[in-house]
Amino acid sequence: MKSKVYFTDARTHGWRNSMPAKVGRLFDAAGFRNCLPSGGLAAVKLHFGEHGGHLFVSPVFARAVVDKVRECGASPFLSDTNTLYSGSRKNAVVHASTAALHGFGPSVTDAPVIIADGLLGKDERLVEIGLKHFKKARIASAFAEADALIVLSHFKGHVMAGFGGAVKNLAMGCASVSGKREQHCTRQVVTPEKCVGCGLCAEACPEKAITLKQGKAVISKKLCSGCGECMAICPKGAVDLDWETDIGEFSERVAEYAYAAAKRYAVKGRAAYFNFLLHITPECDCVPWSDAPIVPDIGILASCDPVALDKASFDLVRESVGLNNTALKSGRGSGEDKFKAMFSATMPERQLSYGAEIGLGSLDYELVSI
Repeated sequence: MKSKVYFTDARTHGWRNSMPAKVGRLFDAAGFRNCLPSGGLAAVKLHFGEHGGHLFVSPVFARAVVDKVRECGASPFLSDTNTLYSGSRKNAVVHASTAALHGFGPSVTDAPVIIADGLLGKDERLVEIGLKHFKKARIASAFAEADALIVLSHFKGHVMAGFGGAVKNLAMGCASVSGKREQHCTRQVVTPEKCVGCGLCAEACPEKAITLKQGKAVISKKLCSGCGECMAICPKGAVDLDWETDIGEFSERVAEYAYAAAKRYAVKGRAAYFNFLLHITPECDCVPWSDAPIVPDIGILASCDPVALDKASFDLVRESVGLNNTALKSGRGSGEDKFKAMFSATMPERQLSYGAEIGLGSLDYELVSI
């Protein structure tokens, strides 16, 4: 049987047809009320955005979900986990401050912010999964213990995964810092011919894994956590990944961690997912900027199946026509893979095909417009 994915487009007219109102109608149409036990604690998983970015999921949409959760008699809280890299979400103090700065305070969302893996990203629970890469996964305690999970994902590009949606939000977003490190099997390497010895990567590295030797950056594989901060900051593109040997395994590890995060909720029928295909940026909201969207706004999708949801989202982006003057330099035509065009060495759909293999969800879906 095909998984149902509910869809509403980005067009609006009148307050009854506003985007927050559409979020509420998607919530009802997808049957998310059935996911919420009365009196239970409902984790609303989202990404608060790195300081400097501005195109993350709007707190106005988070409020629309919070209102529906309260209607069902459950108690919602907004949550995410601390980051592996340094930045404005490295620990719970700066993370909560960034959430407030970006509008996710109780005065807007009517829900508290709880950082799921605690002050320093160490609050975790081991979840047994017995899969190829992991027998156990390290899931943030709040996500391992809540009664229901509602995941709000900004669908966008990603330099390593190709794209990020519900699956990646579950995987990286619900893992503790140690769990994030386990998923990053990829390690950065330096191309000496491109390196100018500026030292920016060494300054940015949270693990102190980079040193300058004879005017060139050198990365210690023993110390490197694979967070990719050096790649993001290098002005010459001298830092890259060992794409041929690592990237397929990375996508599979992401899918396994997503399975671990969703496992308990899926068994009880208490997981729900929204993908926001609005402001579809070329890179993850973890970078401290928001580049121009690569395709026009498409709409919002909802489903109880994260794989089907991401597959439908991927297909809608692929069928869209790319925008000029963006990071999308090729592959702009309808039917072309926009993410592969930007990140040629990635395997954008591997996280989905492997997710289907391990039982995270289905690649077969029925798109239902509301």
